[in-house]
Amino acid sequence: MTHNDVAVGRQSGTEVVRGSAAYEMTSAEIASARAFVRDFVHEGRALHAWEVSDRAVDVAQLVVSELATNVCKYAPGPCLLDLASDGETLNIAMWDSGAAFPTASPSDPTRIGSHGLELVLMVCQSFEIRREPVGKRLNVTVALQDDPDRSPHGRTAW
Repeated sequence: MTHNDVAVGRQSGTEVVRGSAAYEMTSAEIASARAFVRDFVHEGRALHAWEVSDRAVDVAQLVVSELATNVCKYAPGPCLLDLASDGETLNIAMWDSGAAFPTASPSDPTRIGSHGLELVLMVCQSFEIRREPVGKRLNVTVALQDDPDRSPHGRTAW
């Protein structure tokens, strides 16, 4: 079952748009979570004149897909997806009921699979995991505009 809400508010003088969706995270709902993110960003473009690159939309969907896949594999059941954006960055928070924190595997280009969290860490500007009274919450930030001279982590590109 999915439930979606979108709200607009102000934070420090900047308009922040928020959206939330609840899932009973099964593999079938991973696509729904990606669609929720895509629709949220497209709505921001249309209603709030956000200048969002197509690449950023793809990255945001990839990140949510990887986080949702981890929930599906390791903490199946209820999952909350919260989005917030000021048009420059997209904050993605995903809560699940699992107690175990995800960990990125050591880099190994010969490994088949298990690269999801590694990819998320590479494309996000920030990444945080917090223990909650029940489960955990992952918070990530994705840039909505491309800067060809900068990497996602703010370092100059190689």
